[in-house]
Amino acid sequence: MKFLVCISQVPDTTTKITFIEGKALNAAGVQFIINPYDEIALTRALELKEALGGTVTVIHVGTVGTEPTIRKALAIGADEAIRINAEPEDAFFVASQIAEVVKKNPFDVILTGRESIDYNSGQVAGMLAEMLDLPSVCVVTKIDISGTEVTLEREIDGGKEVVSCSLPFVASAQKGLSEPRIPNMRGIMSARTKPLQITEPSSGTKLTASVSYAMPPAKQACKMVAADKMNELVELLHQEAKVI
Repeated sequence: MKFLVCISQVPDTTTKITFIEGKALNAAGVQFIINPYDEIALTRALELKEALGGTVTVIHVGTVGTEPTIRKALAIGADEAIRINAEPEDAFFVASQIAEVVKKNPFDVILTGRESIDYNSGQVAGMLAEMLDLPSVCVVTKIDISGTEVTLEREIDGGKEVVSCSLPFVASAQKGLSEPRIPNMRGIMSARTKPLQITEPSSGTKLTASVSYAMPPAKQACKMVAADKMNELVELLHQEAKVI
């Protein structure tokens, strides 16, 4: 069985983010990691491979500077990697580039994270499935495969939803699907020699563009109101906070 896991590179959540004149991320000093939701998807793919047999390939749209992140995915356990040599300009562009690769080399299971933690768009899985004419199930917390039949579970308001489909399919991973693995020394050493294929992007276009970037406003100082001054509290909530 062939598993494909789409991974993206994002800034570590502990990294201090700044922008260059509001036009681009200042990458100086930024620690980049595998998108955490993608790492969950990768771990589940490895678990399914161990149970059912097959290979796990990771695919990434990015420039040469992202290869350390790809190598980490190989250290975690992926068998091989594909890097599409292009800037991931928007979700449509990323999905279309991955779709072109999959059309030439089909996979049984295609997994992504539910969203990247930098842009939080959550669009790639659905777009990719549409481009490949495959069933798509988003934000799943459970995947079981028996033969060619797949059972997936996801959380909904007030409960859980169980969905079934046939191979091949696309799914995006939510927290709870699996626990990410930490690369061991053997995995780190073997990652250096695992195949990393570089492909040039196909002709494609982006549908969206970022106009500018800005930091959120700083939190204002907390104003304390005595418990016996309810009228003052109401006045502040009405006049200053404007929440009532």
